Amino acid sequence: MRDKLRFVLFLCATLLLLACANPVQKHLEQGDAYRDQNQWDEAISEYSKAIELNPELALAYSKRGWAYATKGELGMALGDLNKALELDPKLIEAYNHRASVYHAQEQWDMAIADLNKAIELDPKLAVSYSNRGWTYAGKGQFEQALADLNKAIELDPKLAEAYYNRGLVYNSQQQWDMGIADLNKVIELDPTNFMAYNDRGSAYTNIGQLDAAIADLNKAIELKPDYVWAYYNRGLIYKEQEQWDQAIADLSKAIELEPNLAIVRQELAEAYAERGYDYRIKGQRDPAIADLTKAVELNPYLAFAYLHRGITYNDQGQWDLALADLNKAIELEPNYPAAYNNRAYTYINMGQLDKAIADYSKAIELAPSYALAYYNRGIVYYNTGRADLAIADLNKTIKLSDDADLTAAARERIAEIQRRK
Repeated sequence: MRDKLRFVLFLCATLLLLACANPVQKHLEQGDAYRDQNQWDEAISEYSKAIELNPELALAYSKRGWAYATKGELGMALGDLNKALELDPKLIEAYNHRASVYHAQEQWDMAIADLNKAIELDPKLAVSYSNRGWTYAGKGQFEQALADLNKAIELDPKLAEAYYNRGLVYNSQQQWDMGIADLNKVIELDPTNFMAYNDRGSAYTNIGQLDAAIADLNKAIELKPDYVWAYYNRGLIYKEQEQWDQAIADLSKAIELEPNLAIVRQELAEAYAERGYDYRIKGQRDPAIADLTKAVELNPYLAFAYLHRGITYNDQGQWDLALADLNKAIELEPNYPAAYNNRAYTYINMGQLDKAIADYSKAIELAPSYALAYYNRGIVYYNTGRADLAIADLNKTIKLSDDADLTAAARERIAEIQRRK
């Protein structure tokens, strides 16, 4: 019994001595713990300490390289991963990590070369096939992508990332049902995968299942409240549903998270412009102008916003402001019939009737079935003593228009002109 106790004590002492004698391993493990918590700076610090103690340890360079890559410091990442492979040309994880950096740089062939090497070293490692499949997808070679992703799933049916990558490939080819099936599997394997919820939400959007899409995007945001693309995608759905307040809230949040995303700014500008248009139609001119002004601040090239702010200024009798906006709309879109039609109205109120007729004529040239432009030009012709031209335009209005009120007004004007002849 005493000998057995001595042996246990000796074993414990030996293990303790080994742990104390191997601080490099301790730093690697602590770095991995930080990595698992997405604390990349702390992880890099621990891996650097391991490298200081053992500058020839390829694994430490590989781990630090991956941490740099995840932070977006791709130059530092490549430096470490190159060093790892110089020290150990058979380190499979370093090939996979370096391939991911090349992928981020869209250096597809270099990424594929690294993954080929990883597969050569271990033909049974599913993650290498998954990564190569995703790289082929980035290169637009979808058949090779699917072949590799199928192989990855065959080797490891529980590899969530392979299902995720294959789901995105199916979505990119508009094979929505197959994409959704793969993303379902990802969520089954990893219920915390916020990206899978986001991408499944996008797929549901594309097949018109908007309630399911919003539920998925809500879940993505619940899991990761700072995930910009979930707010963006949900904002697009609300925009499609003309729920402008919700759309603006989500797209504004996306801008708050990523201020330099041009595509988000454009969509947010359109949402403000559409809400401003709705305010204008309802006669709420001040909020209309506020929203349309916000729209052109976000996107100075949005002709629609200048048009409707110009119309709102017309409604308020602010002719100079209206003219400036309608000029801008036409500058941005020279073939915009509605802008010419509304600028003509501005010219009428500024006493420039010849310019008004020229604008109505341009609107008709651009849109020969534009009944309202014929009506408006007819009225100007009448008021400038050109009765025959007025009657011709008003008859054209009646022929073209499906608007009962407009055709009734045209008939009344014709009758009035004929009485006064």
